[in-house]
Amino acid sequence: MNFALGMLILLVVTGGVWLLDRFLLAPRRRARVEEALRQAGRKLALKPGETQADYQARQDAVMAEVHQTVGREPWWVEYSKSFFPVILLVFVLRSFLVEPFKIPSGSMIPTLLVGDFILVNKYTYGIRLPVINAKVLKINQPKRGEVMVFRYPDDPSLDYIKRVVGIPGDVVAYRDKRLSINGQPVPLQSTGTFEYLEGGLNYIQADRFSERLGEADHSVLTNSKAPTVQLSSVHQFPHRDNCEYREDGFQCRVPQDHYFMMGDNRDSSSDSRYWGFVPDRNIVGKAFMIWWNFSDFSRVGSRIH
Repeated sequence: MNFALGMLILLVVTGGVWLLDRFLLAPRRRARVEEALRQAGRKLALKPGETQADYQARQDAVMAEVHQTVGREPWWVEYSKSFFPVILLVFVLRSFLVEPFKIPSGSMIPTLLVGDFILVNKYTYGIRLPVINAKVLKINQPKRGEVMVFRYPDDPSLDYIKRVVGIPGDVVAYRDKRLSINGQPVPLQSTGTFEYLEGGLNYIQADRFSERLGEADHSVLTNSKAPTVQLSSVHQFPHRDNCEYREDGFQCRVPQDHYFMMGDNRDSSSDSRYWGFVPDRNIVGKAFMIWWNFSDFSRVGSRIH
């Protein structure tokens, strides 16, 4: 089940129990406690030779027993009231402010490595209602070069992370491993090679480049032995007629309210080249920081750009 939906269900259940207890169950318990204490008070009397301190201690013991028996909260009320504030805090943080994600694949190498735990800003692209992801307040629009988490168009239950390459109205071309936006080649400079482990089995050596897309430079990898685009892997997708595919690459015009996404590991990324444009309604947020990596502590706290 979707995590946000699960959290919402827990929030509604625990919050409902909290309200039920506050306005119905708790007043009834207090009334029962008061009645039990009145009845117990009639039976309590100072015994011959009993000091006032002993008598008070006996009264306190009776009151404590009444509260523990007659006034005790049912376990399901106690647990719901304890967890409700925690669930509410987590739900608000994850839904409107910051949400953590773990990188499961190598499609964004070398920017993001498998095993990186990242934080995603949920409000920078607008405030959205949890679960249904409907935007209720516009703030900023995604910019070229930003790293974005979104719901995979073919299966919205899956979250993907890629780099924004094309915004609405852009003409994105990628031919012979070279990216162009609106007819202008994106600045690219060779920075050597990069070796990484793929699938935990094989070491891959790729050419590394510094690419200027947007306001900051970032690294991309290409493999000279791989085709620019695998035509057999291209799906049928909405607005497919906006794209033209050839053996040496492709060209696409990005529709309104859609974005063209690509992985930094260009020849090992399933992205908009193959399954199409990302609609605005699928946006989750902007990735901005690596907060943990079990195998490389030096990455902790690194900004994502």
